[in-house]
Amino acid sequence: MRPPLFGIVGWKNSGKTTLISKLIAEFSAKGLNVAAIKHAHHGFDIDHEGRDSFRYRKAGATTVIVSSAVRLAIMKELRQENEPTLPELVSHVGRAGIILVEGFKTEAHPKIEVRRADAVKKTPLYNVAPSVLAVAADFDVGPSAIPVFRLDDVEAIAAFILSSTKIAA
Repeated sequence: MRPPLFGIVGWKNSGKTTLISKLIAEFSAKGLNVAAIKHAHHGFDIDHEGRDSFRYRKAGATTVIVSSAVRLAIMKELRQENEPTLPELVSHVGRAGIILVEGFKTEAHPKIEVRRADAVKKTPLYNVAPSVLAVAADFDVGPSAIPVFRLDDVEAIAAFILSSTKIAA
């Protein structure tokens, strides 16, 4: 059975990664095995020049797997392939009690929108992104038809997510 997904969406510099990091710590402290999937809108590297894995990719390997007793990493160069869908990425997660997803605004999984007063864009997403169930903000967003949390109230946000996904922790 697939673990429940819960997304964190927002504009650039809205605090998504910070909130997810805090939620991972909160859920882990409750004994949940947490997985995280992050969508990036640009190319990125998780290894760097001088590392064997970097050299293998630069030499032309389409897939590089690095494994040790404590960690496994799989890097795949997509080249002409389509970007994997969220369900395809989820299929690689393995065992988890919950999967937190950063980005993937247009997917149908439940989400919280993160808003910051100093974010790049101010336009609310909950009006256009499907499945936004709540907002977490560092300012007064005014009247809302959905729950609004203080961005720093990680315990309340975590409780909302657990309740929304029907996870008992």
